[in-house]
Amino acid sequence: MSLNQILLIGNAGRDAELRYTANGRAVTGFSMAVNRRYQVNNEWQEETEWFNVSVWGQQAENVANRVRRGAKIFVDGRLATREWTNQAGVTRTSLEVTAYRVINLSAREEGEEGGYGSYPPAAQEGQQPQGGGYSPTSQQPAHAGSGAGGGYDQPPDGDDLEDLPW
Repeated sequence: MSLNQILLIGNAGRDAELRYTANGRAVTGFSMAVNRRYQVNNEWQEETEWFNVSVWGQQAENVANRVRRGAKIFVDGRLATREWTNQAGVTRTSLEVTAYRVINLSAREEGEEGGYGSYPPAAQEGQQPQGGGYSPTSQQPAHAGSGAGGGYDQPPDGDDLEDLPW
């Protein structure tokens, strides 16, 4: 059995950026900072870990409208490595989080309705859930095993990740 899951609570380092792949698939990216406080010789120290987060499909469009710099956010996802070539022609590797679920924990702004969660819209009785992400009622991946990417709203094979700026 294998498991690749990461749970993060922190602050968005920049506004979420929505882009589309050459195949028309929505992808949103943002950075997030996760702080850790610890004590050394009776003095409090703080360190910050930075993560690059990507969200795919319908959920990407929802998250792009909800995540702003400084917002407190929860991310449930998996760690992924990505190789890319910089402008100098050097191959680099980055570690990033592919999110299954993103929830904005910050307070709603005045006049805004509903919650900040990024679950897909609830299915009507007798219908299958729409979009990807996590099905809160079954606690199983929505559309598990269907399509490319293993069920979660992830980048399918063939989308060109090299064109993404983060």
